[in-house]
Amino acid sequence: MLGRRAFVLVPFALALALLVRAPEPQSVAAQPKSGAAFKADGVAFLKKHCLSCHSGEKPKADLALDKYDDDAALLKDRKTWTRVLDTLKAGEMPPAAKPQPTATEREAFTKLVGDVFEKHDRTAKPDPGRVTMRRLNRNEYSNTMRDLVGIDFNPAEDFPSDDVGHGFDNIGDVLTLPPVLLERYLAAAETIMARAVTPVPPPPASRGVGTQFTEPAGPVIPMKNNHRVVVFKPTGAPIETGPIFTRFNNLPRDGVYNAQTTVYVETTGKKPVKIAILAGCNKDAKGAATDAEVDKLSGAAVKNLRPFVVLGTYEVKSRDEKKGDTFRVEVPPHIGIDKIAVALVKPDDGEPAPTLYIRYMSLTGPMDSRPATHRKLLACDETKPVAERSREVLERFAGRAYRRPVTKDELARLLKLADGRISAGEKWDAAMQFAMTAVLVSPKFLFRVELDDRPDSAEPHAIDEYQLASRMSYFMWSSMPDQELFDLASKKQLTTNIDAQVKRMLRDPRSTALVDNFVMQWLQLQPLKTANPDLKKFPQFNDQLRASMLTETKLFFGEVIREDRRVLDILDADFTYLNAPLARHYGLGGPKGPRFRNNEEFQRVDLKGTTRGGVLTQASVLTVTSNPGRTSPVKRGRYVLEQLLGTPPPPPPPNVPELEKDGKPVNAGTLRQQMEAHRKNVACANCHAKMDGLGFGLENFDAIGGYRTKDGDAAIDSSGELAGNVKFTGPAELKAVLLGKKELFAKCLTEKMMTYALGRGLEFYDRRAVDGVTAALAKNDYKFSVIVTEIVKSDPFRMRRGKQ
Repeated sequence: MLGRRAFVLVPFALALALLVRAPEPQSVAAQPKSGAAFKADGVAFLKKHCLSCHSGEKPKADLALDKYDDDAALLKDRKTWTRVLDTLKAGEMPPAAKPQPTATEREAFTKLVGDVFEKHDRTAKPDPGRVTMRRLNRNEYSNTMRDLVGIDFNPAEDFPSDDVGHGFDNIGDVLTLPPVLLERYLAAAETIMARAVTPVPPPPASRGVGTQFTEPAGPVIPMKNNHRVVVFKPTGAPIETGPIFTRFNNLPRDGVYNAQTTVYVETTGKKPVKIAILAGCNKDAKGAATDAEVDKLSGAAVKNLRPFVVLGTYEVKSRDEKKGDTFRVEVPPHIGIDKIAVALVKPDDGEPAPTLYIRYMSLTGPMDSRPATHRKLLACDETKPVAERSREVLERFAGRAYRRPVTKDELARLLKLADGRISAGEKWDAAMQFAMTAVLVSPKFLFRVELDDRPDSAEPHAIDEYQLASRMSYFMWSSMPDQELFDLASKKQLTTNIDAQVKRMLRDPRSTALVDNFVMQWLQLQPLKTANPDLKKFPQFNDQLRASMLTETKLFFGEVIREDRRVLDILDADFTYLNAPLARHYGLGGPKGPRFRNNEEFQRVDLKGTTRGGVLTQASVLTVTSNPGRTSPVKRGRYVLEQLLGTPPPPPPPNVPELEKDGKPVNAGTLRQQMEAHRKNVACANCHAKMDGLGFGLENFDAIGGYRTKDGDAAIDSSGELAGNVKFTGPAELKAVLLGKKELFAKCLTEKMMTYALGRGLEFYDRRAVDGVTAALAKNDYKFSVIVTEIVKSDPFRMRRGKQ
């Protein structure tokens, strides 16, 4: 095994050294000459309203604005100025205690700065940016193996955790390749191929049943010396019995099976006694018994067995229980076999009634015991010479694994590997298994390689159709393209069919990857898996409730995607999915609540007239934004600003005591009173005014998302106030406020999803694309499919540039 590993790892290391390059610095477009307008009017506005706090060596919020004196200075620090403009537009600055600019002044300054960026963006060359070649993360690796090979287990379970950048674990710049992962890749590839391809298949499984365990299709059938007794009498006679059958549920797969039974008969007649062996089948199976065939069989209950196929009719010669006749018959594939039965064929008129004794019944198969993965991966024309079969199999497999047509040189190397194994005396199947293992440890499989035919060109140019197919599939499915995407790419028709393909892909069950991998990371819900609320305060919290919280959010987003609902439903919706424990936790149980068959079943529940609706009222979000023993308006408010509005507050200043007054912890009063005391610290007041106000709107929900009206003995005060004299009380009014900021939410969601889709952080030159997506989203009623489609059609997604 070590020799095999070394043989495969050496080319891997050499190829990796050639393919992986250090990420190049992002381009900085040429800056325009300083503009007179900002030098005059812009700097004047800053001096009048901003520089008293935001200048010098120790500016407030660590934000110095006195260094920005012309257009070029603004363009060098667009992220800061985007934040400044958002703050200014929201009326959050200057502070309420300071002299305020008039609405005209505020609008004029905002437009002035915006015009600087607009002028630059309008005249600058489009820049789609560059994506660092990145390896498949754990989820992508497992999903790709599932779709490429057909395995039903998680091969990445023991891989090291993926690093996170910009909030996601698919960012190229942080997806490193530690040595231990290289070893795990090889071990996983060997395990996968050992299960998928079996050069020496196991013998077919045999399922034997003594007839004492068989089922009568009619009256109770007697036993004699371990034989089931079937007696024929004219129809309607009191002792008429048969046929008998045995069920075979959950057969591993379709295929050819062999049915077998051992019998003997007793009769005083002269003519042969015949039996029929039957196989239960689908109602539309080819060869299902006709009425005429059924009428030839004894036992009125035989009709209850339909539909079935008559596998064969046989003459029973044995009259001795010690020397019974054994009959074997092949069961054809594709009929959906679920049982086999043995029936007497009606004797000719005037013949005496025979008695049939059945000792044993069995079903063996499938006769081709190779796993389905083996038959699929090695499918080829077996009449062709070995060399042609090898070429057909490896060209198909490597092309799908590399997500593009395999080159002649690549195929030649794989064929050489296989030929070496065959020359050493191994079976052809084993040679294919070895070559496929080499494919699975190739950098061309493990990395999302996008070879550029113009690597030194600074001009934007489109990625090819196969690269587009991969970007789309890993964005929506976290997996490789399917055959339809490959076919469109091969015909160069994918770009012209983007809209239809996005909708098809979002309807596909694999789109649950968007929920599992994008939504869970965007909403930062992974910590819920390890959250430990204080069980003394919240004894109702357990692992079942924890899992139910996550499932609710996943099912909710699943409907948003599947039904192409408005993304604004994320903020406020009139439905969710609950099971019995979660319904009780939400106070929605009782006689008028939903009915559940058990604790595991989830139902879609109408929330009209309740306090719930949208992610902010789901227990998953409410729990991860709380402390173990109490709620946290700060965490909840910050969560809204960062994850839903895209306007994160600055980091807290250093050495600020947490919830203290006069150097001592504040223990008295409600949490709201403690927070108000905290805000008396001047360094904390401004940011906490934004965060706490939003968080207080959710105070009716405790630290695990249960509804409450009191905090201890005091009534809950869920009122909040935001900049611009915006006041609200409770979650319903808070959600209305957030819906009033739908443009900010749409932009935030676009930026988060585009970061995830591209596998890199966004830069200033992506602004045009973000604005285009958000504009299309607003124009099309905020439908979920629109944001995905517009991201896929955007320049950063469909294009690339070379080095600059």
